[in-house]
Amino acid sequence: MAGFPIPVSVLTGFLGAGKTTLLNRLLRDPVLADTAVIINEFGEVAIDHLLVEQASDGIIQLSDGCLCCTVRGELVDTLADLVDRLQTGRIARLARVVIETTGLADPVPVLQSIMAHPALVQAFRLDGVITLVDAVNGNATLDNHVEAVKQVAVADRIVLTKIDLANDPREVEALRARLRQINSGAEVLDAGDRSTGVAALFDCGLYNPATKSADVQRWLGEEAHHDHHHGDHDHDEHDHRHDSRVRSYSLVHDGPVPFSAIEMFLDLLRSAHGERLLRMKGVIELREDPSRPLVIHGVQKILHPPVQLPSWPDGQRGTRLVLITLDMPEDYVRRLFAAFTNKPSIDTPDRAALEDNPLAIAGR
Repeated sequence: MAGFPIPVSVLTGFLGAGKTTLLNRLLRDPVLADTAVIINEFGEVAIDHLLVEQASDGIIQLSDGCLCCTVRGELVDTLADLVDRLQTGRIARLARVVIETTGLADPVPVLQSIMAHPALVQAFRLDGVITLVDAVNGNATLDNHVEAVKQVAVADRIVLTKIDLANDPREVEALRARLRQINSGAEVLDAGDRSTGVAALFDCGLYNPATKSADVQRWLGEEAHHDHHHGDHDHDEHDHRHDSRVRSYSLVHDGPVPFSAIEMFLDLLRSAHGERLLRMKGVIELREDPSRPLVIHGVQKILHPPVQLPSWPDGQRGTRLVLITLDMPEDYVRRLFAAFTNKPSIDTPDRAALEDNPLAIAGR
């Protein structure tokens, strides 16, 4: 399909974080001229009227309701309709789709919708998640709403808004540090900074069409080389009770791995703890074809069809998986991965034993 897959960016953030304000600003950039925007908010949507007229066929507004719940099926229908309009010539060109979620939304089901539909995965690819956090109310929102913590945890880019309205710069810095603690792989940007525009927020995927190259390390986030155990009592447990539930960590194996081992590891992980797996990214060196890295990307129990890059982009081979989890027992995951890469610890079965008995490792 010519022009496919089309990058999809998910713009999320809690109520009042300033998503529509940022979106209006971004849409003034000529680079986003051929962008379809799917908006879902409770009440009236404040997209500039002029912009709606300029992109009348590119701005699609869903009915009121939660994008990831009551209107989730409609999101799939809307994306499918975009493909149909493009193929039949009713849309001349579609370069990108931006989905703005309601402020109360858990973004994970939205990501699932993009990844799970058999036709949509051929037409669209998830470019990235952009999460906005209000510098004035951000700490309180993270304390009171686990959805807000999940919005930060799954982000590729985090944008701090309303910094100029914050009374205490120290509180802003504390919030910035907290965001990095929850998600150390995402870049934290300031909404008021002129450089926080299209170039900084989009093209978060592994392959950057602007440079025609792949940057594995940036896509995986810095966890690819350093383990980050979030919430290990760096903050008061009462004040930041949700933060400690989110962890991101990397699984690393030097050398090739059989595809069957990776496949069974992912199957067991998703069947045992899929609902707790917020997001997973990985680059794998396959024993069957070590010259071409296999790229995997998953959300909860949904795994995007794996793809192989033509070659290793940075010369660094091996297998690296980055997991962002909520309430998932890390020890089980590490022991399972070690068994399938044939590095089992004491009293842990190896891959052959697991293939005979998938329940051999406790912790499910």
